[in-house]
Amino acid sequence: MLMRTDPFRELDRLVERVWGTAAHVPLDAWREGDTFFVELDLPGADAESIDLDVERNVLTVKAERKPAYGENTETVVTERPAGTFSRQLFLGETLDPDRIEASYEAGVLRLRIPVAEQAKPRKIAISGGSDRRELDS
Repeated sequence: MLMRTDPFRELDRLVERVWGTAAHVPLDAWREGDTFFVELDLPGADAESIDLDVERNVLTVKAERKPAYGENTETVVTERPAGTFSRQLFLGETLDPDRIEASYEAGVLRLRIPVAEQAKPRKIAISGGSDRRELDS
């Protein structure tokens, strides 16, 4: 299962309040059957700038959004943050990080993370009473 704990969340909120920029990438996560889905908002980021990395069940998403204007431009209002954005997701032991699928459309990165085979419920065969009787005789 996807771990909900994010130790840097309060730090992100503090940075957002102080500098007025979004320090983290907002996301939604849900489960449908044996698959977890995660959608992250990355508006304005080119697909080529998105980097996904998994190490020790930590999924890191990085993306870059460049400003539409050049360096020698005098800006009047700048409310849309630019730069590199990142978000880390702590994947539980029940998810399979080797089979993650990702797609990017309309500024939304969608991750499909299957439940690991060893974490799925399974039936266990029970030997019957006829075997037991033979042992007792």
